[in-house]
Amino acid sequence: MTAPGGSKSNRTAAVVFGSETGNALDYAEEAGRLLERLHFQTVVTSLDALDPLSLARFDFVVAVISTTGQGDLPANARSFWRLLLRKRLPPDYLRSIDFTSFGLGDSSYPRFNWAARKFHKRLIQLGAHEFLPRGEGDEQHEEGLDATWVPWSAELRRQVLLKYPLGEGLHPIPEDVLLQPKCLLSLASNNTPRGTELVCNGSDAFPIVDGIPIPDGTTPVQPAPLAAILNTSDHNAQHLIVKVKQNRRLTPQGHWQDVRHLELSCPASIKYNPGDVLTIYPQNSLQDVDQIIELMGWDPSADQPVQFESTNKMEEADFYPVPPAPSNKLHSEPLTLRKVLIHYLDMRAIPRRSFFSTIAHFTNDDMHKERLLEFTDPQYIDELYDYTTRPRRSILEVLQEFDSVKIPWQWAANVLPKLRGRQFSIASGGSCKCIAEGQTNFELLAAIVRYKTVLKRLREGVCTRYITGLEPGTTLNVTLQKGGLNVHESEATRPVIMVGPGTGVAPMRSLIWERYHWQQDIAARRHASAEIASGRPNGIGETVLFYGGRNQEADFYYHQEWDFLEEEMPLQVFTAFSRDQPAKVYVQDILKQQSELVYKLLYFQDGIVYVCGASGKMPRAVRAALVEIFVDRGTMDNSAAEDYLQFMEKEGRYKQETW
Repeated sequence: MTAPGGSKSNRTAAVVFGSETGNALDYAEEAGRLLERLHFQTVVTSLDALDPLSLARFDFVVAVISTTGQGDLPANARSFWRLLLRKRLPPDYLRSIDFTSFGLGDSSYPRFNWAARKFHKRLIQLGAHEFLPRGEGDEQHEEGLDATWVPWSAELRRQVLLKYPLGEGLHPIPEDVLLQPKCLLSLASNNTPRGTELVCNGSDAFPIVDGIPIPDGTTPVQPAPLAAILNTSDHNAQHLIVKVKQNRRLTPQGHWQDVRHLELSCPASIKYNPGDVLTIYPQNSLQDVDQIIELMGWDPSADQPVQFESTNKMEEADFYPVPPAPSNKLHSEPLTLRKVLIHYLDMRAIPRRSFFSTIAHFTNDDMHKERLLEFTDPQYIDELYDYTTRPRRSILEVLQEFDSVKIPWQWAANVLPKLRGRQFSIASGGSCKCIAEGQTNFELLAAIVRYKTVLKRLREGVCTRYITGLEPGTTLNVTLQKGGLNVHESEATRPVIMVGPGTGVAPMRSLIWERYHWQQDIAARRHASAEIASGRPNGIGETVLFYGGRNQEADFYYHQEWDFLEEEMPLQVFTAFSRDQPAKVYVQDILKQQSELVYKLLYFQDGIVYVCGASGKMPRAVRAALVEIFVDRGTMDNSAAEDYLQFMEKEGRYKQETW
């Protein structure tokens, strides 16, 4: 490719990611832009799109990996990981690869950044060379993942320039130069206005119009087929079409929070287990779409047929897919800018630093430009947090405040982030999973995200608004994905302790109904074989649920079911309603009140613990309560109690799924 100054650059880098919700992808793309400014031909792709030896094609590799489940790699990295774990691989298998990695984690999990750590360690075991120590971000940090990412990425830039110095006459591409995108939107008839000037950002020359690179029909481009646009990064997920059967509010109308019970039916027989996840892909409101179209001046092009066009000419072109969109969302032809905005792009997301850097190129107002660029300066990270994250200010609101910014519609998919689906732990299990022969039922417990910010502005999520408007009979495109609880029927006879406050009770409900179903199966098999119990367990093990909420009257989800099931199976339900008495009581307090039962089931009967619900303080408090129980009821000190919990984790007897 041609770089500024006319010299030829053959510097290559791969930024690979394992991403469950899209955060690791965001940071991988940011790393990719950083390396492009250092004149590297840069590939950004999921790990599963590669095989390990293909990494040797690049000068070096940056891996950005989030942790999911019980210290697992995300779904789009597991195939690659299994290849790395093959026992026959020699210790010098990856000897030609230089690499570094950054982990995205949540310190409320026992296995904080576990996936990134074991990935990094395995690459070193196979001979890869670390050129920069691993970075680890923590979602629980008051400034979020950026608190670690910003200084780590600055050190990445410094180390890359030291190890791979630029050739004579080459300089890093300044931040005020707009990088060429990997793809753009264009009119399907390919009749966009022709440009006469060329821009080179360490990549191939590309036509520009009014200073902005725009496809013009003269530069070789590759129209992307719609099937490719729909190719999502969650290729391990199962894509389903479901119909809304019920959308019922569980909390009273006057209650502060709207919590919904959704029932969805699928005209196919689908297997799933407790802890598995269903993802709903929302749509932007027509009001928001109309606002951004008017604000950006996109009206003339909003309803014309468009296509995605790749601008890449690298030999590794297959590594540059067009931006993925939610499954089946853009299936109807013709594709228009308005449809892309409704189904694909998120204008209600909280903007990242890279967003401000990009839109600064699209304003002629010097004051606006200066202010936007301030938000990209690492020394102003606190100010960026106060402007965006703290008040939950959205992209649309930023564009309304910086109204001089006019993004060319061709750039919409490069500037606005992808509209992500929202994951829900499935709440149905056992007999609740089947409607009729050949049909499947999914039940979800959804808390509607609606609140006031520090600026006293009402906020609600895109998916929140979408879900509240779903009427029975509505058809949805969803994805089904294996969760991280790894529940197996072989555990039926073992006791379980479940901690699931609030909507964390959803996967617990699924597991309780599943265990009730297992109990019925065990009884049926024994009856059919005239089996007589002879010292063997007569059914499933004890099932104990610790549930928490604010008020019993408003927040005790599915309490009628618990009353029924306590009569039908060995189930006990203990509750903690924090606002129903002067002194607040939480699930960890009820755990300690039942310490004798908890210790008996976990220590003497090898029971299993499941912790589900909000991340942060709750899982830490639950873990601390268990340590205290082991100390008080056993012959352990604090260190031995912690060791026993870690032993439970290794055995798969302590499982956490929080969000």
